[in-house]
Amino acid sequence: MLNSTLCRWTRRSSLFGSLVLIAGSTAAFELGDPHLNVVPRTSAEAERIAGVTRPTTDFSKPERFEGMPGGAATVRVRNNADAFSQPSGNIDFERELDFKVGNGLFRKIWVSAPSSTLASDGLGPLYNARGCQNCHIKDGRGHPPEGPDDTAVSMFLRVSIPGSPEAEVSRISDYIATAPEPVYGGQLQDFGTPGQTAEYRLDVTYEDVDVVLRGGETATLRSPSYQAADLGYGPLHDGAMLSPRVAPQMIGLGLLEAVPAADILALADPEDTDGDGISGRVNMEWSIEFDEVMLGRFGLKAGAPTIRQQSANAFAGDMGISNPLFPDPWGECTARQEECRNAPHGDDAAQHGFEIDADGLELVTFYSRNLAVPARRDEAAPEVLAGKKVFYEAGCTACHTPKFVTHRLEDRPEQSFQLIWPYTDMLLHDMGEGLADHRPEARATGMEWRTPPLWGIGLTEQVSGVETYLHDGRARTLLEAVLWHGGEAQAARDRVIDLKPDDRVALIKFLESL
Repeated sequence: MLNSTLCRWTRRSSLFGSLVLIAGSTAAFELGDPHLNVVPRTSAEAERIAGVTRPTTDFSKPERFEGMPGGAATVRVRNNADAFSQPSGNIDFERELDFKVGNGLFRKIWVSAPSSTLASDGLGPLYNARGCQNCHIKDGRGHPPEGPDDTAVSMFLRVSIPGSPEAEVSRISDYIATAPEPVYGGQLQDFGTPGQTAEYRLDVTYEDVDVVLRGGETATLRSPSYQAADLGYGPLHDGAMLSPRVAPQMIGLGLLEAVPAADILALADPEDTDGDGISGRVNMEWSIEFDEVMLGRFGLKAGAPTIRQQSANAFAGDMGISNPLFPDPWGECTARQEECRNAPHGDDAAQHGFEIDADGLELVTFYSRNLAVPARRDEAAPEVLAGKKVFYEAGCTACHTPKFVTHRLEDRPEQSFQLIWPYTDMLLHDMGEGLADHRPEARATGMEWRTPPLWGIGLTEQVSGVETYLHDGRARTLLEAVLWHGGEAQAARDRVIDLKPDDRVALIKFLESL
């Protein structure tokens, strides 16, 4: 009999979908790629891909095509803040025009209704930012407020309370049901349109934590504390769970969306059957677009199955912009925020019914899908190759999977059948108490986070103007980010602490080259 607390995966070739057993049932459903028009792989292709993506053991020289992490979609490196803002390197002229129109919508500054600029009104009434790029700075990472005079425009607090699962997700094993906070909704907004009271002000304080490294060095980490100050609508629910989130970088999303679900599922090892201490798990969530359970790929806890759903959710939650997937014109305003719900909004049912319509949402999705990954820098340098070897030997690749080959696709030539080097498995991992937010999301526990891709990470400061890492931007250097690893990554973190100083420098040089 199937144990109702377990979800077992069949490891199969990506020639087919992957079957997932439903909790408490002997039935199975297919966890596939309904968002993609896939040309199935041949047996010969599958065998060739297995060889190409096999981890290397030769660190004397770069691997073939390693300098092009986005495959043919890779672009040359810009030496300015526009390094993450280029279209896929293999995009054609006509589709590049769509990319540029999508860029315009991504950069648009929305205004409150009513407004003479009808195409741009509908902001709020409560919101975190007035435009996508206000959070994703130059298509890169956001950052926490750097002092009392700095805003938290690229960072906010998600909030939820324990809940009961809806029927469509109740069959997912280990699904942890949550509900929006009754008054404040699913995230806290720190801005309001004229006449509307903002929900809160984000206060962040830090305490220094010293970590002694081999060789006599000391690294100083900053341990954050978060407070939802100046609450505008009364106290939070007693069971409220808060999670700080900094906007992540945008490059390579379309390539990650094109990785076969079966290839990701094949990496999952929830029971740690191989005994390596790493037990990656998949997140699964209900797809509003396809009306079925799908593999989670996007978001810091892999809570969104597609770029389109993630984008639509951001329009609604971050800016209060209604759209075909999240049609409420008041965005995140709850039933207890009556003034907010009754405020003017930008919907015009006679024209399109949403503040951003289906065409606009598709253009933003296309733009997000085609933000290109820059080429590697100095991948053949001896110190970088030495750092790559350290990266592998320390066990980092157990979660940061170097390579995938994307599906062959009928209608997405930029992402079709590309060898990519994202350094992520897109799985959930327990990262320890130090990084825990204690707020679950679908199957992700309060200790788990999705492995973030590492491509482009060495260009963070160049693009965003500041160097911050991890889900809440607490780490100011790549070494600090590594030293915050715990849980499943504790052993790898301890190996880094025990490295000879030269090896530790080489490791950081390798990361900076990605």
